[in-house]
Amino acid sequence: MSNATIYDVAGAARVSLATVSRVLNHPEKVNMATRKKVMQVIKDLGYRPNAIARGLASRKTTTVGVMVSDITRASVSQMLGGIMDVAAKYNYSIKIFAMHDVDAADISHQVVAEQVDGIIFLNDELDSDKMKEVKEIIDDASIPFVLSNVVFDDDTVPSVNIDFVSAGYEITKKMIEAGRKNIYCLSTVRRYSVNNLKEAGYIKAMEEAGLQPNVFRTSGDPSINRLHFKEFFSNNPVDGVISVRDSIAVSFMNIAEDCGKKVPEDIMVVGFQNTRYAELSRPTLTCVDTPVYDLGADAMQLLTKFMQEEEVENSKMVLPHKIVYRGSMVK
Repeated sequence: MSNATIYDVAGAARVSLATVSRVLNHPEKVNMATRKKVMQVIKDLGYRPNAIARGLASRKTTTVGVMVSDITRASVSQMLGGIMDVAAKYNYSIKIFAMHDVDAADISHQVVAEQVDGIIFLNDELDSDKMKEVKEIIDDASIPFVLSNVVFDDDTVPSVNIDFVSAGYEITKKMIEAGRKNIYCLSTVRRYSVNNLKEAGYIKAMEEAGLQPNVFRTSGDPSINRLHFKEFFSNNPVDGVISVRDSIAVSFMNIAEDCGKKVPEDIMVVGFQNTRYAELSRPTLTCVDTPVYDLGADAMQLLTKFMQEEEVENSKMVLPHKIVYRGSMVK
């Protein structure tokens, strides 16, 4: 007689304990490919479910996996704060999986093997093909997941975002109305799904006004972008800057001040997150307020509904944004 346990089945099939439970008790809720894979493992291992094992398998582990790109980013830490505050209300445990410089498929399989009940995905660095690969792995394991501050062109994937194009357009229009013409968008060398949309909004507003869009790509590392800014902007006129990250905006302001430029008199500067950097800088930083804490909290709330198999009317949440004026840009 086989000594295989339900845990052995879940591990060999690389699915969660809950998925094995659904295959055994509610096979109609599991997609065909996953169902066949689990049943084949059950056959290969000679597993024989019993009442105790069925009861154990159906018990929720109340564990949520959070997949992040770079946990050191201020916006990521604030989103995690929102996730963890909501999770605490439900007595959920949180496991964080860092994806920085790690193969997306490998880490996705690792998360599935941890038998989490749900996944929140915060990594906005992956291109469309990589996102499809991640989605396929998670879907095969029948684990609900939600994107937070990540844009992926797939109507079947729940997400919580703001309208990044609209926000980029709006803040650029405000700067143009303030009389600025040589406006740069400071973005990152590494491409992020949300930054692409911020840039699109900026470009649209500039072109509508008959102005030349200028997207300047740099690093998030101050030691690197300091050299970039000094070298480039010493020879190019600039009277306005819209940065996709607050940290880059603050770094630029420091260089501008060192070079004898006054903010906002000579150069208006705007950030695009409203993280803690905004109020710590001098002058304080005007920002498009991306409600990063709420992006995390609402994503956790949305995921909870899917984990509890509740009816969800809107799986594509778009939160409102606003402009918070401070010292680096006048109205």
